[in-house]
Amino acid sequence: MKNNLFFVIVILVAQTVYSQKEPVVMTINNKPVTQSEFLQIYTKNNPNPSYDKDTLDAYMKLFEIFKLKVAEAEALGYDTLPRLKKELEGYKKQLALPYLIDEVQNAEMVLEAYNRTANEVRCSHILIKLDPNASPKDTLAAYERILGLKARIEKGEDFASVARSKMGSEDPSVVNNGGDLGYFTAFQMVFPFEDKAYKTPVGSISDPFRTRFGYHILKVVDKRPARGTIKVAHLMIATGREASNETRQIAEKKINEIYDSLMIGASWEAMVTAYSEDPNSIKRGGELPAFGSGTSQRMVLEFEDAAFNLKRPGEISKPVKTQYGYHIIKLIEWSPVKSFESLKRELQAKVNKDERAKITQDSFVQKLKVQYHYVYKGDKNLQVFENQLDSTFFMGKWKADQIKSNKTLFSLGATKFKQKEFAAYMEKNFRTVRKDNPNLVVSQLYKQWEKSEILSYEEALLPAKYPEYKALLQEYHDGIILYEIMQDQVWNKAVKDTAGLRSFFDLNKKNYVWSKRLDATVYECKDEHVAVQVYGMLVQSDSVDSQDVLAIINEDSELNLKVRENKFEIASTPYLNNLEFTLGLNPVYSFEGKWYVVQVDSILEPSEKQFVDAKGMATSDFQMYLEKKWLEALRLKHKIVINSEVLYQIGE
Repeated sequence: MKNNLFFVIVILVAQTVYSQKEPVVMTINNKPVTQSEFLQIYTKNNPNPSYDKDTLDAYMKLFEIFKLKVAEAEALGYDTLPRLKKELEGYKKQLALPYLIDEVQNAEMVLEAYNRTANEVRCSHILIKLDPNASPKDTLAAYERILGLKARIEKGEDFASVARSKMGSEDPSVVNNGGDLGYFTAFQMVFPFEDKAYKTPVGSISDPFRTRFGYHILKVVDKRPARGTIKVAHLMIATGREASNETRQIAEKKINEIYDSLMIGASWEAMVTAYSEDPNSIKRGGELPAFGSGTSQRMVLEFEDAAFNLKRPGEISKPVKTQYGYHIIKLIEWSPVKSFESLKRELQAKVNKDERAKITQDSFVQKLKVQYHYVYKGDKNLQVFENQLDSTFFMGKWKADQIKSNKTLFSLGATKFKQKEFAAYMEKNFRTVRKDNPNLVVSQLYKQWEKSEILSYEEALLPAKYPEYKALLQEYHDGIILYEIMQDQVWNKAVKDTAGLRSFFDLNKKNYVWSKRLDATVYECKDEHVAVQVYGMLVQSDSVDSQDVLAIINEDSELNLKVRENKFEIASTPYLNNLEFTLGLNPVYSFEGKWYVVQVDSILEPSEKQFVDAKGMATSDFQMYLEKKWLEALRLKHKIVINSEVLYQIGE
């Protein structure tokens, strides 16, 4: 007890000394903001920080606004709202996790993760789904079922056939892949699955094992050195899994035409913009997130193989067929697996967030027990729970107030953890255990509760022991309540206050004006020959429909013609800007390698936009107006004092 008391006193003294020495850069409502808090946020938002007077002054203005909003949120009690407190508690648990692990065991797991990052494994699997809290009867049934499937494979049946068979794998993807998951490395599967895959020899079938999804068996097909990390762009013509043969044939024809165009010098970016059907990557020239070793991103096997077969940046693959459609892949960059030292910090962060971290907690708890002089007193004092447990417990009807005594179950130093606290835990966590005899149920729940309480005890001390953790907590606290008050005071208010928005628009109509426009049909042509054909068809008949033109011109190639019908702002449309147009059919012209025919129905002079046309921009402006007025009120309500001397000392 004396040692424990000494430990707490040391922390309190350390806190006092720390707060006394820490320079204060600002006070808001007499509440100090330290130089280190300002510096942490400043450097986080400025990867290459500058510490000259003008730069610090400029950022301090932003920081001042930030702190004003946080102060107002606290004054209005946002940090006491149950929903936000729960959200912050969730973040707090995540932030605390790296501090609640066995460092030695954790280091071993980081090294293991590196070795798995450097080596890929390919396996097939069969899944029998099972709820994490399934009854013993359902658990046994699922286990026996997967044992039966394993026995069929061991007797000579093909793994994929068994996986696809009736009452086989319940993984929805089995229809397409027969259970084949392709190659993967560390962090690309849930940890128990990854662990089993790497520990099973090539050609062998694992024993049944359980993850949060259910029971699995897996067959390891191959292991090989990892191919590294790759970044590519792609151009995709989508088909979808249920596409008809006709649709697939049209898509294949189109992708081959695009490939031929690229081979004779067509611009990759232009072709992606014009033809790719992956909306998520078009604006980035088809660029996809990096995948391969050390990433959580995976691609289907055919795509990955084609990508890794590319050798030089800029090299383009032949069309590749996947279950999603047809792709042409362009290599951007490739890098081999980096050294352990290069990846150590990144792997450490991933291990700390992964299920691996939870594995190290058991040994960490044992160390905390020694550090805080743990004493167990539960043998006799747990019997009352075993005696009081009945069938109502598994229906969620058992109540903690059935336990009348409040004896100590264990202690850490001077802190005692008692029966009523455990009873409350049992009442809330009845779903975390399977139905069994009272002794086993109470024992399992007690182990869960004791571990949770010991970790919570340590977690409560983290802000005093680790200043960086305390700063992170403050950052998350401020961020959560800031987002919420901005929603209420600015963003949602601008949307919900329809009368205010309309009034704001009416007062500022001059800011929302259409520039000169063409109400026109634009024919974008592959080359001059196509443009002349289109022009000739339109000249010959006033009644010809744009869709008729499209059907005829694109009969032998989907790339010949694209048609757009709209009201185009001339100044903001590159292929119309700085050109003169007349009513009716205009002459053929070229722009950036494309040829255009423009048929103008009317020329619209500059005019004020109607509310419906300007609503999006007006809403954004109205939000800025509301925020400005709100900040003016906050400056009158909250007193801020900047300590310029301390501010300018930063970076010295």
